Amino acid sequence: MIDLHTHSSASDGELSPSELIGLGKKTGLKALALTDHDTVEGIAEARIKAVELGLDFIAGVEIEIDFDPGEFHLLGLGLDEKNPELLGALAELADARAFRNEQIAVLFHQEGISIDLEEIGSLAGTRRIGRPHIAEALFRKGLVRSRQEAFDKYLGKGRPFYLSKDCLALEKALRLIRGAGGLAVVAHPYSLFVGKPKLAALMDEWKTMGVAGIEAYHPAAKLGQCRILERMGRQRGFLITAGSDFHGPKKPECGIGRSAGGLPIDDSYYGELVSFLSGSGA
Repeated sequence: MIDLHTHSSASDGELSPSELIGLGKKTGLKALALTDHDTVEGIAEARIKAVELGLDFIAGVEIEIDFDPGEFHLLGLGLDEKNPELLGALAELADARAFRNEQIAVLFHQEGISIDLEEIGSLAGTRRIGRPHIAEALFRKGLVRSRQEAFDKYLGKGRPFYLSKDCLALEKALRLIRGAGGLAVVAHPYSLFVGKPKLAALMDEWKTMGVAGIEAYHPAAKLGQCRILERMGRQRGFLITAGSDFHGPKKPECGIGRSAGGLPIDDSYYGELVSFLSGSGA
């Protein structure tokens, strides 16, 4: 069992990078990729712990791409987290995220709802505050019955307190990931909210642009849908990956090492990734 899509408290996960690796080992994982949102700050800590516990570790990141109508996230797997150009771009994204948080807090204040970003960051144990942290704050205040309701009512795309943040163009994100020695993989493609014909056309376009893979298996999709993605990806020669998108115990539907249908993620996806990283699978 492996997991190629996880998050730590370096972004919006609940566990520290070390705790995440520890849980992965305890769960019986052979390999784990840390793919925090727009940051690689947790990579060094996670790698040290992985070496200590004998767990294969893949350095990664998850970058949001400018796209409509849905959300487009791109994973970078097997990259050099010290690459200067990558670090510079991620720092700019962090600044943009912080500015958006401040603007969201202003919107809530105008409606008589106090949002203390400093307190939210302290409780979350991170400087990288995102919408999930704000959703948690609304839940703690009793303003919503669940974190998901916070997104459905306030923070989701198209909701009253949603503000877009600066995202990278796909071309730039691909250049950054490849420049850092990694492979670019489209995460949970169904979040794009496009039909199958459009998705097929996008896959053809991505292939010519240098996208390496498709995350076919994700817990937010049904198993049958994931198999369709795998078939579409393999027809085009893409690397196929699978991940839990694990954030922590508060999202039990995304158990570490498990993906669509709650099934354990087979080791073969890690073997395929290693093959592509070595150049023999591309």
